[in-house]
Amino acid sequence: MNFNSAITYLLSNYRGDVPNVKESVHASSGFRDNPCYGSAAAGLQALGRTQDIPCSEAIEQQHGQTGADVTEGYVGGLDVGDAEPYTQPFSTIDFMCVVNVHWHLGAEHRSEGEYDEDVGKGPVEKYDYPEYAYDGQGYSESGVPGGLRCGLYDAEDPKFTKPYGWKHCDSMQVGETYEIHWPHSSLGDCGAKYQYQTPFPDGVFCHLNKFDADQPISNQVGVQAQVFTVVNDDSGDYYWDDLIDGMVVDEDRGMGVHVTKYTGSTTGPNFNNDERCDDVTPISWHVDRKCHLISASAFDKLSADMKQNPGMKNCGDDCKGNASKDENGCCFLDVTPIGSREVVADELAANNQVNRFLRNSN
Repeated sequence: MNFNSAITYLLSNYRGDVPNVKESVHASSGFRDNPCYGSAAAGLQALGRTQDIPCSEAIEQQHGQTGADVTEGYVGGLDVGDAEPYTQPFSTIDFMCVVNVHWHLGAEHRSEGEYDEDVGKGPVEKYDYPEYAYDGQGYSESGVPGGLRCGLYDAEDPKFTKPYGWKHCDSMQVGETYEIHWPHSSLGDCGAKYQYQTPFPDGVFCHLNKFDADQPISNQVGVQAQVFTVVNDDSGDYYWDDLIDGMVVDEDRGMGVHVTKYTGSTTGPNFNNDERCDDVTPISWHVDRKCHLISASAFDKLSADMKQNPGMKNCGDDCKGNASKDENGCCFLDVTPIGSREVVADELAANNQVNRFLRNSN
């Protein structure tokens, strides 16, 4: 059953059951007024599906994975049939909104000469941050894997080495590389109190009744991705106060204009190129091919804004191991970097890349 058929089947056969599943989740977590809480779990439960499939099945089912190589001119090796990315900038689409913001330690995508295995460098030779315990599913003592790095770090320049007093972000490091993701959805609680959600699939699938069975999921769900190296410099050159709204687009600085668009999946360190791939595809990805500098204060402002959104607050076992949880055992998981998936192998990457250099590309 393809994704569109699965959602249609869910709406026609399970719509009455979904609120009951969500109500039980609300009752245990204290989020009774959050219309999105448990939406993704309810949908998967109703369908009898999980996100995980063997990568051999992903190939057979033409389910392209993320994050892929986004170097200009690269074409993936997996024929994904008719799947195509939605190429209009998400920020110009009135039926789609940002439903979450989170970031990964290092880059999950690869862009040759910008963030790759050769140019990458940072404040430590290897990722050795045992305090980075969030792996996208929960906390562990083993830390998380990092992705690729930008080549912008300069150990002789104090803006890359001067410590910053983080107030809202957890487990962040000046000089390090992070890939920010902004999931967008036409099914989100757009413009309302619970637009932003953690985990992000709850935001993506919040209002399944909005799903348009005549449109591919790639026209209704997408993710922006942009890669940054953090600096301790509060000058206007590296600061943006509206990062919660989506990818930075500034043609004069070359930000958000060199964009590769393709269809893929969700990401994270729990997926790989062998036994564990994701079957929630095809999602449209818009990825900035360039590396950029960002001030630590801008990242901290983003986290502060995220904490103003009640749908991004988690409680109970979800916060186990989080040093910033409050007296009620609640925390904001997405202000901590998530581990990175290894770069997707050619045979798992979709063959539908579209490279853009456009004014207001995203």
